[in-house]
Formats: sequence, structure tokens, C-alpha cells
Amino acid sequence: MTYEEACDYLLSLPRFTDQGATAYRPGLDHMIALMEAMGNPHRRFESIHVAGTNGKGSTVSFIAAIAASAGLRVGLHTSPHLFRITERMRINGRPAPDAWLSQAVERYRSVFESVKPSFFEATVALSFLYFAEQKVDLAVVEVGMGGRLDATNVILPRLSAITSIDLDHTEFLGNSLPEIAREKAGIIKDGIPVVTSAEQPEVMREIREIARQRGSPFAAVLEEIQVTDVVQEADGLVMDVRTPVRDYPSLRVGLPGPHQQKNALLALRAAEIAINPAPEAVYEGLANARILSGLRGRLEVIQKEPLVIVDVSHNPEGLSAALKYALDQAERRKGRLFVLFGAMRDKDVSRMAALLARLTAAIFLVSIRSERALRTDELSAILAAEDVVVVGSGTTAEGLSWFNRTASFGDVLLITGSHQVVSGLPEEMFT
Repeated sequence: MTYEEACDYLLSLPRFTDQGATAYRPGLDHMIALMEAMGNPHRRFESIHVAGTNGKGSTVSFIAAIAASAGLRVGLHTSPHLFRITERMRINGRPAPDAWLSQAVERYRSVFESVKPSFFEATVALSFLYFAEQKVDLAVVEVGMGGRLDATNVILPRLSAITSIDLDHTEFLGNSLPEIAREKAGIIKDGIPVVTSAEQPEVMREIREIARQRGSPFAAVLEEIQVTDVVQEADGLVMDVRTPVRDYPSLRVGLPGPHQQKNALLALRAAEIAINPAPEAVYEGLANARILSGLRGRLEVIQKEPLVIVDVSHNPEGLSAALKYALDQAERRKGRLFVLFGAMRDKDVSRMAALLARLTAAIFLVSIRSERALRTDELSAILAAEDVVVVGSGTTAEGLSWFNRTASFGDVLLITGSHQVVSGLPEEMFT
């Protein structure tokens, strides 16, 4: 089996990204069956498990980068991927080799055909198999959706972490913040420490109570950590940090945007509790998270003149942070803001439209090849209800070409709304 054949086979499995609810497989029965057939690889490595609504990808990347800087061989499972399935299973920032994936799919194809997993379940199982075979010291595992019934929740981690909570995937996780918090807190295991960066009182009550019921030591980042002298920079931020363990003066975070402060603090506290890294590893990991973890698509600059930024934000909280950063860049350059935007129909697009309405920006709508995506005419109608002016529509590549023909030197383009909007660009544009 070639790599292309292996990918085609995996992509033929039910896939939430394309099909939405019809491909969603809550529960752990398929994963347990896959793990048993593969020799229970998830029991052969230590792990940190991270759930939440926003910031999961950045947080797991920060944790993995700190652990790698501490000298560990670190597996990192994330989803979705941008360009290649092997991006979901990385070790010290490097995706699994194509040859490994093709051999593993060929070896376990009969198991997949017997168990009938979803695409997500199959790729989680392959990640765990890869980490076990490569004898990682630690795997950092990002939850796909929710937590309690997520395919990743077969692991027994040394620490659970929960990022910020917002209304997302409400048809599966619940219509209120407490309901969603309970689902996310389903990753908490008996006696295993849990740390969170969540803020809302109703969310904190749910997480604290579940931690109490399970006898799990509980830490709230915003209560335990003191931060002073925060300086926002174009490519990151610098801050003085005091944790229960030590002080970190002039700690640099190498991902831009004020929202990364919370993600970095959660990763720092999680790393302190789970692996106790030396201060030097914390400094190196947070400053160089993109390189050390292989992170892509988080306020990433892919073109400098005129400036083009991509961000995979796909809900209101994430979009708000991305728009603020892009607008700051446009104001700094004394230019205009342009936005390429597409969205999935199961997202809170009305709230995202309201955010776009606050800007004086030229909006170009992106058509996404997915049954789950909103067509550009549907998206245009939602934006029109918020008095958002749309200047055009087409593919991501067509939108970028339009921007480059239209823009002046100081103008800024933000490409956002979905992983699939960003993945419509050529891979070679990414570092």
C-alpha cells in the first residue's frame, strides 16, 4: 500500500470534518476494540491530556515544546490536520513518516474493516500506535470534541488540562456552559491532577466538583499564577510570571496575540506539575513552540509584503482574538484590513458575523469543499443580516490572488474561519 492509498482509505471512513453529525461516533467502544487489536499501545507511554473549547492546539504545542526542551522524546497528537494526515502524529515536531503510515494502515486494515471506526478514531489509534512503537517518553494528546466520550479518552494520563470553555458543538455537548464544562471535564481521572485556565464561575464550579468527586488535585491557573509587565509584540509577548514553583522574569511567548498568555500559562503550570522542567526548558519551549512542536496556522505570517496572516479560528472567541491581532497590525502599518472568511454550518456564524460587522474591513467569502460547510450564498445572507459588506467570493487561493492585486503595501489580510479555509492555500507557503 502506498502513502496515497493509505490516505485514500482513511479518508473513506466516516469523517466529521466533511459529513458532520452523520460521522460523529460518541463513545469508546470502537477505540477499546482498536486498542485491544493493536496490543493496547496507549498503555505503553506516559501522557498529558488536554480538552477545552479554545486554545487546545496552542496549549498542547506549548506543553510539547517545553517537554522537548527538557530533553524528552515527545509525541504530540492534534486534530484536524491542514495538509497531511501525518501532521496528527508528531514526535518532537516532526510528522510520522509516510512509509510508517502506509505500512500501519496496511497492517491493520482488516481490523478497521471489522471494527468500522470513524476517520478520527482510526487516526487517534494510529497516533497511539506510532508513539508506542517509537517509545516516546511522553505524549501530549489533544481532545477532538468534548472529552468524556472523545476517542482520545482511553488514555490514563499523568495530568489532565482544560482550556477556556465556550459554546461550541452545542448539538453534541449541551446548550449551556455548565453542560459543556461537564463534558470537557470528563477527561478527569480518579486521583490524577487537573489544571485549568477556565474563568467563568459556572464553568469553574463544574470542573471543581468533578475533580472533587474523583479525588483529583485541582489547580486554577488564574488563581495560582501572578503576571506583571506584559508587553505585546508583533510576533509574541513578554511577561514576568510567578508560579507556585518559581519566578520567570521576562518570559517570552513565541506565538502572537494576547489570548496566548492564558494558553502559555496553562501549559507552563501543566508542565510544572507533570514533568517539573528546568527553567531553561520553559524559556526555550515557550519562545520556540512553533519549531519545537510543528504548530501551523495560529496567527502565522505566510507573506510579509503585503502582510498575510492565517488563523484556523472557527468559533467566536477564537475569531475575536484573530481579528483583534490582525486589526492591530493593520493600524500599526497604517493600512486597511482584508478578511478571507469561510465557516461550517454547525458553528455560531451569527456571532462571528457580528464580530466582522464591528470592523471596517473588506470581506471575501471562501467556498469550502465540504458537505458540512456553508455555501458562500448562505454565508453572505448571514453576514448581510449584520450589515457586513461582502466584496467577493471564491476559493482561498482566488481570494489571496484578489488581495495581492488589490492591496497596498500597508494592508493586511487575515485568512480565517476554518481549518479548511487555511488548507486551501499551497502547503509550500507555510514555513
